[in-house]
Amino acid sequence: MKEAKPLAPAWIGEFDLLLRPWEDGDLDAVLRGISDPEFRRWNAVTVPPPDEEGARTFLERRAAGWEQGDSVAFAVTAQAEGPDVVVGSVGLAMIDHVQRSARVSYWILPEFRGRGYASRALEALTRWAFHEELRLHRLELGHALGHDASCRVAERCAYGLEGTLRGAMPGSDGGMWDIHLHARIATDPEPGLRARAAR
Repeated sequence: MKEAKPLAPAWIGEFDLLLRPWEDGDLDAVLRGISDPEFRRWNAVTVPPPDEEGARTFLERRAAGWEQGDSVAFAVTAQAEGPDVVVGSVGLAMIDHVQRSARVSYWILPEFRGRGYASRALEALTRWAFHEELRLHRLELGHALGHDASCRVAERCAYGLEGTLRGAMPGSDGGMWDIHLHARIATDPEPGLRARAAR
């Protein structure tokens, strides 16, 4: 069986964005991201606590993912917002080098939503995952039913809806939520995203 090997941290420049590995200096952006009520509404069970220790844990786990070769995570920065301003996060988890698959995730800080950053960051990551070192074949995207914004991002990036998984995600209300499963494979057509979203 093919085992995961350490992955060299990568920098991805596309769509007027730079996706780069998370750094210690990004602690404040992480803390704001994981503390955002809307983010926690959909992800409360799967992220660290919304405090400084939780933010440090977030950064440590992202660094460990590169070292273990089973996940990769990027801070998303946007030229339009200024030099090295972090607008959000995008990454791959559950990387399976045998099945050539992974699960995508993303979030955008509240003040930067509605500018197309999630879609462009996801598309940049998708192309990198299919064509660079990883050469994956299938990427999956799961979101809770009712999370319409995430569903729109999936659709814009040509992640087709494959069905509903019942009781597949721990919810912030203590129950088990149904999720929409979207996926894209390397041979699917790429969407025609523009470099800069309208503001």
